Amino acid sequence: MMAKLRMAQYGTKHGHANGKLLSMLKHPEVEVVGVYEPDAARRAQVAKQEPYAQISWFDDKREMLEDPSIVAIASEGLNSESLGQSEAIVNAGKHIWYDKPAGDNWPHYQRVMKAVKEKGIHWQMGYMFRYQHAFVHVNEWAKSGLLGDIFSVRAHMSTWLNEAQRKVIGQDHKGGILYDLGGHMLDQICYLLGRPSRVSSTMFNFTGLVPEFMDNTLAVYEFGKAIATLDIAAQESRPMARRYEVYGTKGSAIIIDRFDPAGGLRLCLEEASGGYKKGVTFVDVPDQDRQDMYDLEFEAFVKVIKGEQGPDRTLEHDITVQETLMRTTGGIPAVDQSKVG
Repeated sequence: MMAKLRMAQYGTKHGHANGKLLSMLKHPEVEVVGVYEPDAARRAQVAKQEPYAQISWFDDKREMLEDPSIVAIASEGLNSESLGQSEAIVNAGKHIWYDKPAGDNWPHYQRVMKAVKEKGIHWQMGYMFRYQHAFVHVNEWAKSGLLGDIFSVRAHMSTWLNEAQRKVIGQDHKGGILYDLGGHMLDQICYLLGRPSRVSSTMFNFTGLVPEFMDNTLAVYEFGKAIATLDIAAQESRPMARRYEVYGTKGSAIIIDRFDPAGGLRLCLEEASGGYKKGVTFVDVPDQDRQDMYDLEFEAFVKVIKGEQGPDRTLEHDITVQETLMRTTGGIPAVDQSKVG
């Protein structure tokens, strides 16, 4: 019987941390050795809660980072601390499952990417919609040529945040809600269209709850002859009506109403193709909650580490997504520049 992959988790403050730990605990080929949380008060707060009640705790990060039997670590700290924590994981030579986004210090990020390449480790970002059935359908239709030449993508991923949540993001991150959530949609947009040649954005504080937190945002991306738009606000009525639309010269594909669980798909074709009729077809997708997406993410991560498959997204793609997010929120200039990383 093959030995289980020994893994750990660094941090607990990311909004996805609980679900990611649960995915690791559920996987039959993985042993979760423990979790390290640098904030003692936070550790005391969650230690008796599920799923943390099931695990051991490290008192020092070196117990985790310097243990050669631990082959991979999930990076689940706050966005303001996660890039530094992830750098420590990379420097220790561990594979990393890193929750979004990858910080907002571009020179620091470039330094970490250099180490990732030199050490040859697997770096996988936690963009969960890569594994959501509706997005998989849209990507397959677009990549196969069913929709023709893509000329427009529109993404709307608003949410509702209270004052405390806005303060956590606003005090550390330029770009507000666009910084916090934008990477999810840029992960999809850049997968279809590559690296934008030009980026422009408009960001406002609409509510006044936390003046430094940009809660009403819009970005436009140019890709040769294609254009993508991304709008995200933090005060949309619940449940949010999220939407993702891809338009090509032969047809269009739209994810209707919500992302998790996904709403239906609207496919419209100029001519019958790919087993679909001319005109509009509504395509159902299986019910899928967020935990299922985490589980599929982690399954792919484990298979890459074991050599059973290649990465679902290249490291260059992840660098493009992060660079585009930084160009959008002001971390680096929005104008075109030589790609680095």
